[in-house]
Amino acid sequence: MSVLAIIPARGGSKGVPGKNLRLLAGKPLIAWSIEQALAAKGVSDVLVSTDAEDIADVARSFGADVPFLRPAELATDTAPTEPVMLHAVERMEAIRRRRYETILLLQPTSPLRLPGTIDGALRAFAADNADSLLGVVESHAFFWQADPVRASYDYTNRPRRQDIVESDRHYRETGSLYLTKRDILLEKRNRLAGRIALYRMRECEGWEIDSEIDFEIVEALMKQELSK
Repeated sequence: MSVLAIIPARGGSKGVPGKNLRLLAGKPLIAWSIEQALAAKGVSDVLVSTDAEDIADVARSFGADVPFLRPAELATDTAPTEPVMLHAVERMEAIRRRRYETILLLQPTSPLRLPGTIDGALRAFAADNADSLLGVVESHAFFWQADPVRASYDYTNRPRRQDIVESDRHYRETGSLYLTKRDILLEKRNRLAGRIALYRMRECEGWEIDSEIDFEIVEALMKQELSK
């Protein structure tokens, strides 16, 4: 199975300015996803899609392919991820003169992936004969809506976590990794389509950096994992 890993990293970040190059546990944030993808046995090529030369230079220094820069219209605050993926697949297939079977999306803002996570997801993707797969962590939260006020669970009979049966469990999308069959991505123009599988990740892998406090939490978790 030929797998193209795409790591999207645009230059203009509002929540945490310059976050893709900001040092996290001693390395630029983007470097963690690059190194994890390169270490995965099932990944064929690792591409960073960016509009910024400084990000491209750092990505290349850590071993990623950056043979082109992302066009400006795909690097705005409102640009969805799927057009970025489609552009990357089209350009890489033309450059490499090969056709990929599977596309792996790794968001650099979710850098805490444990050793074996990516290859484990690839094995699960193949074993489930899935068209697409997303990384998830179990959610133990009880959700409410404000208008009108109502709960998503029976608060008159509040369940204990250990009593919740599998069919009633809820999982939160981590944003960390997605797998999509290449032809499904091109046909549906969405990273999630067809037969969708969930890949359960460790709770510590479920953090996504969107704010300064997220950065601090993820850095603390990263240092903790590195010390093991």
